Amino acid sequence: MRVVAVMNYKGGVGKTTLTANLGAVAASRGLRVLLLDLDPQTNLTFSFFSIDDWHERLADSRTIKQWYGAELPGRDIPLSHLVVSPERVNDVLAGTGGRIDLISSHLGLIDIDLELAALLGGTTTLDGSKRRFLDLHGCLRQALQDGFFAEYDLVLIDCAPNFGLVTKTAIAASERILVPAKADYLSTLGLDYLVGNCTGLVQQFNDFVHHKGGGREHEPIEPEFLGVVFTMVQIYSQQVTAAQHGYIQEVQVNSQVPVLKSHIRNSPRHFGDAGENGVPAMLRATGRDEVVREFDELADEVLSALSLSGDRR
Repeated sequence: MRVVAVMNYKGGVGKTTLTANLGAVAASRGLRVLLLDLDPQTNLTFSFFSIDDWHERLADSRTIKQWYGAELPGRDIPLSHLVVSPERVNDVLAGTGGRIDLISSHLGLIDIDLELAALLGGTTTLDGSKRRFLDLHGCLRQALQDGFFAEYDLVLIDCAPNFGLVTKTAIAASERILVPAKADYLSTLGLDYLVGNCTGLVQQFNDFVHHKGGGREHEPIEPEFLGVVFTMVQIYSQQVTAAQHGYIQEVQVNSQVPVLKSHIRNSPRHFGDAGENGVPAMLRATGRDEVVREFDELADEVLSALSLSGDRR
C-alpha cells in the first residue's frame, strides 16, 4: 500500500479535482484506491456523494470527524468502520478489477485542530509530552497499519490548505507528498515554506521516536516530496502561455520541490460540473482528448514513482 498526501497551502489550485481524477484513473487501471478526505470543505466527499446522501448516510456516524473527535483519535471507532464504497463510480469501474473507496470528511472537522492541540498539553512530564506528541501525530499512520487496509494499493489523502494537526497526521502517515499548484505567484509562494514545515515535523517526530521516553510502537517517518504538478494550466497554440511558463521555470530552478513533467490544463468543459453525478470527469470522458491524455500521463508518472504497475486485470 502506498500513501500519498495531496496538499498546498493555497486553496483553489484544483487539489480536490486532481485527487478525485487521479484516484479514478488509477482505479480504472485495476488498482484498489482509498480516498481519505481531510479537508473540512468536504469537496472530495461531495465529488462522490450528493449532499443529501451525505446527510442521510454519513454525516452523523461515518465521517473522519467522529474518528478524530474521540478522547484520543480512533479510541471510540476504528478507522476501517468509516470506509464507504460510492456506488455510482464503482458501477462505472465494474470489469476493470479496480475500485474506489472513501472516508468522508465533515464540515465540523475545522474545529478538530483546536481540540487536538489541547490534548498535546495533557501531560506533566517531558517523557509523557513526547509520547503524547507521537501518539497524536502518528495516530493516522498507526490506524492505516491495520490489516484491513492491506487490501488497498493506493491511499490518496486530500489535505486542508493549512499545516494544522490534522494535516500533520496526514504527513506523518504518508510516504510521498504531491503538491498541486497553479502557475502563478500566490500558488507557488509557499512551496519552500511547506518544505520547511514538513522537514521540521519529520525531525521533531523522529527525535522523539529515538528519545528514551519515546513510544516503542512508533517508527521514524520519512515522507518525501513526489513533486509539484501544475494544474489549471492555460494553453495557447498547443503551448503553455508565456506568463505561466515563466512561473513553472522559476519553480523548476529555485524550489526545493521537484516539478513533475505532467501538467493538467484548465478545462471547464471537463471539470465545471465536478461532483454533480458522483463520477470523476476522467471516467465520464467519451474519447481520448488532450485532458484525458494529460491525466493518463500524470497517472503514469505518479504510479511509476510509487512502483505501482496499475494493471491488475
